[in-house]
Formats: sequence, structure tokens, C-alpha cells
Amino acid sequence: MEYTVSKLAKLAGVSARTLRYYDRSGLLSPARVSPNGYRIYGRKEVDRLQQILFYRELGVPLAEIRKILSSGDFDGLSALQSHLAALFARRERLNLLIANVQKTIETMKGETTMSDKEKFEGFLHSLVDSNERQYGEEIRAKYGDACVDRSSAKVLHMSRGQYAGLEKLTAELNATLKAAFAQGDPAGELAQKACGLHKQWLCFYWDNYSKEAHIAVTRMYVDDPRFTAYYDKIAPGCAAFLRDAVAIYCR
Repeated sequence: MEYTVSKLAKLAGVSARTLRYYDRSGLLSPARVSPNGYRIYGRKEVDRLQQILFYRELGVPLAEIRKILSSGDFDGLSALQSHLAALFARRERLNLLIANVQKTIETMKGETTMSDKEKFEGFLHSLVDSNERQYGEEIRAKYGDACVDRSSAKVLHMSRGQYAGLEKLTAELNATLKAAFAQGDPAGELAQKACGLHKQWLCFYWDNYSKEAHIAVTRMYVDDPRFTAYYDKIAPGCAAFLRDAVAIYCR
């Protein structure tokens, strides 16, 4: 069956403007354009749109979706299996949060009691799930499943105090890094202090620290646009500055 823009938009629950944008950006082109100028989509395009919407629902940026779907080794079945696994993980996280809220309500009503660990559990699962969705494929390929699973387990077993310490450290790291970047000297005292804070931050997640791994991860911040975007929110060029500072720190 074939669809015009308006019919496919209605079928998929997206706007016609969205489909036109996907066409202009090279994400989803129609099978053909009719003599009267209408975009016409066939079965292949419908299946591709389904994949796009799955990836979009999982929070993958459109540029990354285009790269994935255009890859020569893209496998639709494997992608669907990955989507399913991710959705099951999301459902588990939501179930934990729902249970957390329900028990909190019951505790506030005096019907039960709730430990500090229980109050915190759902949010830690949310953090791990978010990191897995955004960076899981890359870090698993780089460091291996066992290493990533150990890191996730470490986060899940954090106490409320440990997590509060992590948040405080993250804020201090970002503020120090921003001030060091403004000075412009990766070998400077403030930049090297930021590197020490960054080492402490990594050790909240890593089992074992090494200088080689520290250098490698800051190189990844520059090579991967998602990490670059995070650090460049602190200051444009901050990811490269941190990479250079850590190379000096680990020398």
C-alpha cells in the first residue's frame, strides 16, 4: 500500500511537517514523487519510519538515527530486538518509580514505613537506564560488558549520602573546569585541580583507575559529539581543554 504525506502522518501519529523535515534532512525520503508533486511512501518507507520513531522514543538524536539507518550493516530485525530490550528496561524502571511513589504515599499516610535505601532506589535505576540508553553501545564496545555492568552495579548500590556526594562533586568539577578554561592554561593550577576532581568523579563509577583509561576517556569526549556537547555547555571548547589538561595531569 502507498501513502501520501498526509495519510502517512495520520497513520503514524506525526505531523506532515515532520515528514517533510525528515525528507529534507535525508532521514526519510519518499519512494517517489507523483506527477502532481505529491510525495508517495511505500512499505519500505513505512518500515523505516517505524524504526525512526522507535529510536526517537528512546531519546536518540535525529542525526544519530540517520547514521544508524544508513549504515551498510543495519539489520532491521536486530534493531527491533534491541528496541524491545530497551523498552523492557524502561518499563522496569517505570515500575520501580511507580512502586517508589506508591510506597512513599503509604508512608506519609502512616500505613507503612520506608527505608532511605527504598526511597532512593528508583532514581538510581533511572540514572543507570539513562546512561545505558545514551552511551551504552559505545562504552560496552570500548570497555566490555563486564566492566560496564560492574560500574552500573556500583551506582545502584550507592547510598543517599554517596549520591549526594557525587552531585556535589559534579557541580564543583564543572565550576572549576569553567574557571580553568577561562584562564586558558591546561597546565595551570586550576586546570590540574579540575583534573583531580575529574579523577574522583570517574572513581564513583570505575572499579579501577588508570592513567591510560583517564586519557582515553577524555579523548572520547572530543571524538564523540554527544560527550563534546555536554562539556561544551560548560564552555565552547571545554572538552578539548579537559583532554589536554588530563594529558598533562597523567604525564
